Amino acid sequence: MSDSPYRLIHSPQSSAVENMAQDSALLEAFNEDGVAVFRLYGWEESVTIGVSQTFASCVSLDPTLEAYRDRYAKRMTGGGILYHGHDLSYSLILPVAMMRGLSVKESYAQITGFLLDFYQALGLDAHWAKEDPSIVLASDPFCQVGFEPYDIIIQGHKIGGNAQKRTKKAIFQHGSVPLQRSDHGMSLEELGVSLDEVEARERLEKAFKKAWHVWHR
Repeated sequence: MSDSPYRLIHSPQSSAVENMAQDSALLEAFNEDGVAVFRLYGWEESVTIGVSQTFASCVSLDPTLEAYRDRYAKRMTGGGILYHGHDLSYSLILPVAMMRGLSVKESYAQITGFLLDFYQALGLDAHWAKEDPSIVLASDPFCQVGFEPYDIIIQGHKIGGNAQKRTKKAIFQHGSVPLQRSDHGMSLEELGVSLDEVEARERLEKAFKKAWHVWHR
């Protein structure tokens, strides 16, 4: 992807329904011969669940989720329950050709590399879960509890989460960067990093451009 253009979209804080609808619309409209799309967006207090989950089954696991009945959306990707409102998210849409020859896991490594750079530039020792012998790789109905090989680990804790969907014409991936302290997983604030959403957007874009050698138009 050297010296390639990409389309940058900065979306404001929105509801879970609006954010997931925009991700879906961007993927649906994507032209396999078009440029990559990199979107950054914030959240109102809300919840998203994985494509294979139902809200009823999630409430049975955590009855407090009932309070989010009007503030949740289903992602088009897998994974588990994820709470929002304290985080900044990205979505990335790439032509299939950019990842040709790479397995799904290899494409995760390629894509999440810019997130490692983002965290490391903040002075944090960030690495993939598969590189941490203390981490047991296993899925879980709650996103922040389960561990996949290319989840990002800092000080023994998973931070954020990433999920991917593939179509015949595109590879779509989105993920979350928790900025402020919450009751639902590790955050930058708890790691001693004070970062507001504006600066976080700037730093994520910078890390993405550096890792992928791209320019936006």
